[in-house]
Amino acid sequence: MKQQSNRLKKAAAILILVVAAALLIGIFTRPGSLVLKNGATGEVYARYPMREGEGFSVGFIHSVNKSPVTDEYEIRDGQITVVRTIYYGFGAGVQTQIEEGQTLTYGEDGSMIVSGFDTPMPNLQYIVGTVSDHILTVNGEEISLRDLCGRNSLVRFVYEAPWPRR
Repeated sequence: MKQQSNRLKKAAAILILVVAAALLIGIFTRPGSLVLKNGATGEVYARYPMREGEGFSVGFIHSVNKSPVTDEYEIRDGQITVVRTIYYGFGAGVQTQIEEGQTLTYGEDGSMIVSGFDTPMPNLQYIVGTVSDHILTVNGEEISLRDLCGRNSLVRFVYEAPWPRR
């Protein structure tokens, strides 16, 4: 009888450990969310699942030099971090000098790729264009910010981690 009681206790302890491990794995592997909000009112336009290390981009035609620009971001340490910018023409409003830690490379299509920013963006915002659209690329999908948020909308990008930050 005592032997059976010990086996039941051992089995219960193992079951508790397995359930606790499954819960912890679920908590730490579930995705957070890239949240797009109205920068003035806080209204949520959309949420997209996103994990640490994953990225997204925003592409648009620059309002001054009229060439395509793509800003690329990743989630690092629970924050949106700018990683690189891709553009096709120099001019007002685009980077003309490489700063310390940054590199300039050229794509096969003639693009200029500035990388090495690695800068957290706690207040990332875009004003959706009236002449040209801003295109969000996230999880392999292209989303028109003009259709989603409206022309001239101030769109704030926020990452909500699946666990509380300290």
